[in-house]
Amino acid sequence: MSAFADAGAGVPVVETERLILRAHRPGDLAESAAMWADPAVTRHIGGVPMPREAVWGKLLRYAGHWLWLGYGYWAVEEKETSALIGEVGFADGKREMEPSLEGMPEIGWALAPQAHGKGLGTEAVRAALAWFDTRAEQTRTACIIHPDNIASIRIANRFGYRETARTTYKEQPTIVFVRPAS
Repeated sequence: MSAFADAGAGVPVVETERLILRAHRPGDLAESAAMWADPAVTRHIGGVPMPREAVWGKLLRYAGHWLWLGYGYWAVEEKETSALIGEVGFADGKREMEPSLEGMPEIGWALAPQAHGKGLGTEAVRAALAWFDTRAEQTRTACIIHPDNIASIRIANRFGYRETARTTYKEQPTIVFVRPAS
């Protein structure tokens, strides 16, 4: 890490029973790149594995979100193993899509395959929303999910996200979900 960097400055740490949500660090690149290179992860998120360079750009965008917007994505670390198992958080992607998500922070989550099926996605989303809701009163949030991603649709529904539209984003079928302001 650069002597000039303060990785994680201003990013809150959120803990749950099994997880730590924390700032991404430059040292997370290898684990993040491995996760995003796995077809099981990208099957419903873009459809193709991401190269290391694109993952690096993603991590830098996350840091920028926290700096400019006061919210962003956390690295999801499993307490028991200290392994980086995914990410969760909020973004303003300025997506060029209809319907527009302008003005609505967009929640997203992704977990490495070894974390699937254990309720960790639900736990991470619950923690992220609890943090967000105490800071952003009366703010609707959105998420977009591929129609085949049944696990993520279940998580979205569990936390009050309701389907508002079906569209296409980057040539992929997409469902838009919105959660009313808390």
